[in-house]
Amino acid sequence: MSIKFESRSVNEAFARQAVGAFASQLDPTMEELGDIKTVVSEAVTNAIVHGYAGRSGFITVAVRLFEGRALEIKIKDTGCGIENVEQARKPMFTTGDDSRSGMGFTIMESFTDRLRVRSAPGRGTVVTMTKVLRERET
Repeated sequence: MSIKFESRSVNEAFARQAVGAFASQLDPTMEELGDIKTVVSEAVTNAIVHGYAGRSGFITVAVRLFEGRALEIKIKDTGCGIENVEQARKPMFTTGDDSRSGMGFTIMESFTDRLRVRSAPGRGTVVTMTKVLRERET
C-alpha cells in the first residue's frame, strides 16, 4: 500500500488511520495496533515539522506485509534532510521549538523491531520501520 499526501498537520491522523487499517489484515492486538499508529504519527510529524519546516511538500507512506506477521512501514519526504542522523536519533534532540520533546526517533525505535533512517541534506529523509507481530493464540 502506498499513499502520498501534502505535508500538512491535518494529514498526520489520516496517515495513522490508513496504515492502521491496512495493518489490520495481520489481526494485530490493540497494543500492536497502537504501536503501529504511534510510530506512523511520529515519523509523519517529524517530516512535517522538521523535514519541511513550515514549507509545503509531499510525504509518501508505503507499507508492505510479509509472511510471519511482519510489516514494513516506509515514510519518505523530500524536505531539508538531516545533517547528522546519529545526533538526531538521540533522545531529547530537536530542531523544533521548545514545545518539541525530541523523542520521535526514540519512540519509533522502542515500538518497532527495526528502525533505519537514511537522509541527505537538501534531499530528504526515508524512515523505514519493521514490526513483527506476536503469533495469535488459536
